[in-house]
Amino acid sequence: MNPVWTIEKKRDHGELTAEEIGEFILGFARGEVPDYQMSALAMAIYLNGMTTAETAALTDNMLASGARFEWLADDRPMVDKHSSGGVGDKVSLILAPMLACCGLAVPMISGRGLGSTGGTLDKLEAIPGFRTNLSMDEMQRVTREVGCVISGATPELVPADQKLYSLRDVTATVPSIPMITGSIMSKKLAEGLTALVLDVKFGSGAFMKTAEQARQLAESLVATGARMGVATTALLTDMNQPLGRMCGNAVEVDESVDALEGRGPADVMEVTLALGVELLAATGVASGDAARGQLQQTIDSGAAREKFAEMVAAQGGELDAPRAVAPATEVTSPRAGHVAAVDAEAIGKTIIAMKGGRRQKGDVLDLSTGVEMLVRVGDAVDSGQPLARLFAQPGDVAAASAMLLDAITLNDASAPPLPLIVDRVAS
Repeated sequence: MNPVWTIEKKRDHGELTAEEIGEFILGFARGEVPDYQMSALAMAIYLNGMTTAETAALTDNMLASGARFEWLADDRPMVDKHSSGGVGDKVSLILAPMLACCGLAVPMISGRGLGSTGGTLDKLEAIPGFRTNLSMDEMQRVTREVGCVISGATPELVPADQKLYSLRDVTATVPSIPMITGSIMSKKLAEGLTALVLDVKFGSGAFMKTAEQARQLAESLVATGARMGVATTALLTDMNQPLGRMCGNAVEVDESVDALEGRGPADVMEVTLALGVELLAATGVASGDAARGQLQQTIDSGAAREKFAEMVAAQGGELDAPRAVAPATEVTSPRAGHVAAVDAEAIGKTIIAMKGGRRQKGDVLDLSTGVEMLVRVGDAVDSGQPLARLFAQPGDVAAASAMLLDAITLNDASAPPLPLIVDRVAS
């Protein structure tokens, strides 16, 4: 392989063959292709994009760089859900046990928060004793015995992605749809899935700021999944305000348990059920209203709550042990009006300021901090009415309160509520 020739070909808008991509990616994973050459190819991809075939080859070779799960003794459909990230998004904690109660198996590999969006693993670590660093053997055992598991990627899984992501982070090439697709899909395909559903978010609290950007990413993800033999669909969901009421770590676990006990916020349950319906339909278990009813029954019967507790115990946690939550302070409206906008990214940054999120990798989190949103876009409010509730250490209250007030826009005129699920993408 001539790495320089491959880079030049891509810079000149030439289409790379699967063999060329494979030699480059696998060589990079083995340490044979140096960082500076991989950086040059990443920049060429960032500037020129990739075809569907190139993106599939990129994903396939990233997947081939490491181990993958095998489920030879398990005949249940293997499914998963992936979210592109948002503020207050705790759907994974609710959906995984619901799906397991419906006869599906969910070997979910999740990540940590970085930037304004929260991370599923950080939230789960607010549960005393919960382990998010299971080995591949442990993940397979918990999946077999419980039906669902949520843990981080192991070193053996998709090492090319782990190396490439670190490089993209320092070369300003993260916002590349082909490389985002390869990163997400290689990890999900390593799980040995039958079906995958994607929650691709857009808006102030999402990585993709517009619906059109989100649609482009969704189409790339769905096309790549279909090309690689996994039934894949995507929903485009609004993230111009937090999902649910609670944003943070321990407080989102609390809200997830509430949801599993039938007291979940309407928007959280709408997204959770819609994503679950996609997976039940893709695996032939049920479709439409029947699928929705089957999922709802796991909540109504208490089975999903019991399954979540079983998963937590299998991963070393104690769901019923107290979870620390910082002292609460109400943030009140300075005037009467209507909620015209909520800057979800600013809400996420407020949590970061309270050490509930990371400014950089390696930051130690205060899992007890968070925000409870008490209003949504379109609500009328009175002067002095609570807009939000802070869970903050005493020294952080004043600054965090000011940040929260700045994040909520009030107008005299009423604003219409925001639609939550705006589109569906399927192959």
